[in-house]
Amino acid sequence: MKIKSVFNSVSKALLLAGCMSAGAFAQDGPTENDYYKIVKVPIPEGIVLEVGGLVTLPNGDIAVSTRRGDVYIIENPTSTKPVYRKFASGLHEILGLAYKDGSLYCAQRGELTKLVDKNGDGKAERYETVYAWPISGHYHEYSFGPKIGPDGAFYVTGNVGFGNSDWWAGKSLVPWRGWTMRITEDGNMQPYAAGMRSPCGIGMLNGEFFYGDNQGDWMGSGFITNVEKGDFLGHPASLQWASRPESPVKMRADMIFSKVDPRDDPKVKPEYVKNEPMTTIYEMAHKTYPNMNIKSPAVWLPHGVLGVSTSEIIADETSGAFGPFAGQLFVGDQGMSKIARVFLEKVNGQYQGASFDFRSGFRSGVLRMSWGTDKGMYVGGTNRGWGSVGKEDFGLERLVYTGKTPFEMKAVRAMPDGFEIEFTAPVDKKTAEDVNNYDVSSYTYKYHPVYGSPIVDRKDNAVRGAKASEDGLKVRIVVDGLREGYIHDIKPEGVKSAKDGLTLLHGSAYYTLNSIPTGPKANITLVTPKTRAQRERIDAGAAANTPDNQMKEAAPSTEGMKGSAKPKAGAKTAAVSSIISDKEAMALLSKHTCLACHKVNERAVGPAYSEVAKRKYTNAQLEALIAEPKPENWPDFATPMAPMSHVPKKDIQKIAAWINNLNKK
Repeated sequence: MKIKSVFNSVSKALLLAGCMSAGAFAQDGPTENDYYKIVKVPIPEGIVLEVGGLVTLPNGDIAVSTRRGDVYIIENPTSTKPVYRKFASGLHEILGLAYKDGSLYCAQRGELTKLVDKNGDGKAERYETVYAWPISGHYHEYSFGPKIGPDGAFYVTGNVGFGNSDWWAGKSLVPWRGWTMRITEDGNMQPYAAGMRSPCGIGMLNGEFFYGDNQGDWMGSGFITNVEKGDFLGHPASLQWASRPESPVKMRADMIFSKVDPRDDPKVKPEYVKNEPMTTIYEMAHKTYPNMNIKSPAVWLPHGVLGVSTSEIIADETSGAFGPFAGQLFVGDQGMSKIARVFLEKVNGQYQGASFDFRSGFRSGVLRMSWGTDKGMYVGGTNRGWGSVGKEDFGLERLVYTGKTPFEMKAVRAMPDGFEIEFTAPVDKKTAEDVNNYDVSSYTYKYHPVYGSPIVDRKDNAVRGAKASEDGLKVRIVVDGLREGYIHDIKPEGVKSAKDGLTLLHGSAYYTLNSIPTGPKANITLVTPKTRAQRERIDAGAAANTPDNQMKEAAPSTEGMKGSAKPKAGAKTAAVSSIISDKEAMALLSKHTCLACHKVNERAVGPAYSEVAKRKYTNAQLEALIAEPKPENWPDFATPMAPMSHVPKKDIQKIAAWINNLNKK
């Protein structure tokens, strides 16, 4: 986890773009809370429960470790008055907790520790070092875990540090920083995999080790993937230890730098260059060095949409008691205080699948999750030094399924000529078989030393056919221009449920297509969809530091130009002819998955909309600044937002006009 950069990263994606708090205006139709309720677990006064580790014990109690070095056993955690018992204390930044054979194991900053209650009095008397690894003392050298493999071994991951002056560049200052370590009960450590930057998100899923990282240098966005022995996951800092005899990793840093300029100047922070030659981590893995065990993401988590700081990965093991997503994955996000959902499949031997929004609104940054014996999900949070959308410094909550089934995309599966979308309830076939009710586009991220990547090489993918299954639970869509190694953003915008005519609770699936499956193509009559308005970008210009400059750059005058004409008296321009209602704004912003980061009248991750309105930008200025931001206009917020040029121009125009109208209310 990052201190300097996690909070910065929260605001990077959506600082000024049209986003608002879900509670700002009344919303028609069901909400996340109708299906999954967040229940606060009471914490006694005086206990600072900055959750770093969380595990459910066989008797239903839960064990919680904190960033301040304490471990608590919480008895009767579902009651209104749970009992907290301190089990251990004096440890160093515990960021993981596991239970095995009657003992708790935790990853401290510099070691894997076994906590033993020898006399059965409910407190650990013995703290045993299983294995200690080197640390340099750098603040960013967090350690995460352990996760326990099917063979009983422990898996621990370690953050990279940073340079002294080049704070933006990850450095492996001592051995095994940026690595996964496999540690046996008797203290034998084997370096397992390299290339990690901030590997807080780890999980053991069906006996396989998975890890997630978040946006940073060499990491374009957050993601999850399976990790096998000898894998290289993308960040080159750890490779300085790859030549040691105990290392199973074949990749070397000079191989990367021969293809991508590392720009390793401690005095110059690398910045994004729009038109430079580029590569991707997928291309490096599958084309440039196909035999070097480079592992590209199984599933990307688009930055600023599904999170900014990937945390715990757990599988739904409740056999349907937690809703319709049995067997799927849930991925926490510390910065955006939310949980995403992932459907995973294997195609031609490679993991890939779709990520979806799932549940927002947690009180602090979501770091750890665990299943309770009642089949609810415990969610532990913290935000000290890191920042989060949830404003509380720490928290422990339960996510409880209400028994109602949301209308969602349950799964998206790759097909030879498109995708099969499975829904949680039957669809209205008329809307489901209309190709104009779908919007599909594809894009990727650059692999480079710059902090994160904007969306690059984005293209629209026409939906040429759609056919619903007899029961209405599945729809096969034929999609033009599938691209391996790209995220395919699938939006069934106009599809409704058969029973109640509901729209989808979450309208986007982000499918990472690592391999196109073979097999028969769909037997569907193909049609030509309606042409969608081209997604135009409005460039505010490099000098847009003031409202005057922004206006000149964003909307240059055409007065005196050949062919220009003054509008007729009484005529109204389309851009300002009407202002959408608050309800319409809510629906529009929901469509673009922007409901996590901004509120109308108070600051959240970014400025309040009313605050933006007081700047008295023109509509054209706001349109330009949403599509192509100018971070110097908001110095109170640490890092710039990413360009939002993928949002349709017509929607940007509506958002800008609505924001400006707040100043008149």
